Amino acid sequence: MDVAIALAGIVMFLPAFVLIAIAVGLERRGPIVFAQHRIGLHGVAFRLYKFRSMDVDGDRIFSDYILSNPDAAAEWARDHKLQRDPRVTPLGSFLRRSSLDELPQLFNVLLGQMSIVGPRPIVAAEVPKYGRFFYFYCSVRPGITGLWQISGRNHVSYRRRVAMDTVYAKRKSVLLDLKIMAATIPAVLRRTGSY
Repeated sequence: MDVAIALAGIVMFLPAFVLIAIAVGLERRGPIVFAQHRIGLHGVAFRLYKFRSMDVDGDRIFSDYILSNPDAAAEWARDHKLQRDPRVTPLGSFLRRSSLDELPQLFNVLLGQMSIVGPRPIVAAEVPKYGRFFYFYCSVRPGITGLWQISGRNHVSYRRRVAMDTVYAKRKSVLLDLKIMAATIPAVLRRTGSY
């Protein structure tokens, strides 16, 4: 099911892939696709793909911003995310709010590294937030969409996100996946918690 949906998605969104790639390339210098190591099934690392939504000097911008902004540092420590991230480009902001930056992950699905539905893939720095529940995260493939994405995304506390990932891993089924997929389009259109 994952492979069939990913192939259909790539064909359906091919014009969007081309237009986004051109737009990203024209907006700022740097790679069109961003790759980052994430943790997958059984704790095995893989390279997750996204359309680049940040400035290529993002590390420097981020360090300067965090050092000069204690509230932002606290937000990052709590959520591993910033609502007003200075690294994000204007086009990148649109891609994130519309979730179009996630389209290249359809190729991660084809490679067997991700599923259409599952926990959002995390970076190594997020592992301590899962604590003893990290076992459940590693028991399934991470997904493009999941309970967290249809439940408010970044408006959901990290603790609740971990709880949702754990519930999904324990109750995973084709029926649950279909319900989550059906709820994904309205959630994306509402853009609740997407930034």
